[in-house]
Amino acid sequence: MVAGGRRRLMVIAAVVAALGLLAAGAAVLLLPGTPTAFPPASTPVTATASGSVPATASVPATASASGTQTPALTSATSPPPGTGLPAPAVPVPVPPPAPEPTAPAPAPPAAPFPGALAGRDLETIPGAGAAVALTFDAGANSAGLPGILQSLAAARVRGTFFLTGSWAAANPGGVAAIVAGGHRVGNHSMTHPAFTGLSDAGIADQLRSAEQAIRAAGADPRPLFRFPFGDRDARTIAAANNLGYLPVRWSVDTLGWKGTSGGVTGQLVADRVLAGLKPGEIVLMHIGSNPDDGTTLDADALPQVISRIRQAGYDFTTLDALLG
Repeated sequence: MVAGGRRRLMVIAAVVAALGLLAAGAAVLLLPGTPTAFPPASTPVTATASGSVPATASVPATASASGTQTPALTSATSPPPGTGLPAPAVPVPVPPPAPEPTAPAPAPPAAPFPGALAGRDLETIPGAGAAVALTFDAGANSAGLPGILQSLAAARVRGTFFLTGSWAAANPGGVAAIVAGGHRVGNHSMTHPAFTGLSDAGIADQLRSAEQAIRAAGADPRPLFRFPFGDRDARTIAAANNLGYLPVRWSVDTLGWKGTSGGVTGQLVADRVLAGLKPGEIVLMHIGSNPDDGTTLDADALPQVISRIRQAGYDFTTLDALLG
């Protein structure tokens, strides 16, 4: 009896000790700052075959203000209610890009001059009838220009002026006065060389450089061109055509450029023009003075030339008549 009672007391004491240990462990678990029994954050969250999340799945933990870590659930990782998986993305159809509007094809540029005139250095104006074109070359000085412009304005006649690029660059005021008078401008090369001695590249440089200088002075020479000295052949004519220029020669040269030192007078200038008078006649005169005697015979004879042409029943035109 005594021995049995002693055993019961020992069992009761052991149970009480065990309960005490359990109570102490629980108290430790509930202390602030003590980690909870969440699984490690590195454990991936996976779904079971039934679609539920296993109890052992980990959720990233964040610390609360009290230091206790709580699960950090975000919309990026939280599945929709009632499911264990993120909602599948619904593809949004993307309409095909609208076709870019196509611009209408540009119209081909107009021919710079009638094709029937290609390969020629024109000496008259075809089909002009009883009309004369007065043309003036400028490559030296501009001594005769004021008188020429005054005579043309007084007679209400328009002329065509072939300018070298060097003259245009040196006389921008003269170019402006020519344009202001309503006259036509043409290309007479850059430096007035003989063209048959130039390569095709040299011809291109002469024409393009002159065009640039004339345009910089305020005029457009295209597509009229006159060969310096009248020096040309089939190759140089073709080269000018390929650059968009129509070569224009003359029907009569007044020879006023020779001056009185060369045996020419103003009366002889006018007589030569009238002697060669014909439909579509192209008259060659010069702006500059003779370098030896300083005379400007073409400018001086111009009023008489205009008057006698009209008396003969002719009128005046410019070389634009060639372009249709």
